[in-house]
Amino acid sequence: MPYAAITYRVKPGHEDEVAKIFEEFQRVDTPDFAGEGGTPAGRLLGTAVFVKDDVVVRVIHYEGDFAAVGRHMAAQQGVHTAEARLQPFLAEPRDTSSPEAFAAYFRNATMRRVAQLTVDSHPAGAAAS
Repeated sequence: MPYAAITYRVKPGHEDEVAKIFEEFQRVDTPDFAGEGGTPAGRLLGTAVFVKDDVVVRVIHYEGDFAAVGRHMAAQQGVHTAEARLQPFLAEPRDTSSPEAFAAYFRNATMRRVAQLTVDSHPAGAAAS
């Protein structure tokens, strides 16, 4: 099951304010998400947010279609609330006001995955199964 990371920059010196926004984040209404036609497209397995100085990284553990993750998140009220609260602290403002704008931000902020290692793919773990 893949991981993805979204990164963005915030104004230095505001790590505590940014951390508080994510500590108070309203979770999604359901971890299951649908594709464009409404058919099941996957599931959010977990997320984590990290902040250091002016960098924020959100790690997403999911299964299924990653594009559908962005569409699912764009429809969540908690995401819009967090985005509004984050705006004053962002180093570069971004438009997340519509599902299309949020999906574009989501695509553009996704980091390139260069490695993903799990116990499932470990030679010792595979031999034990």
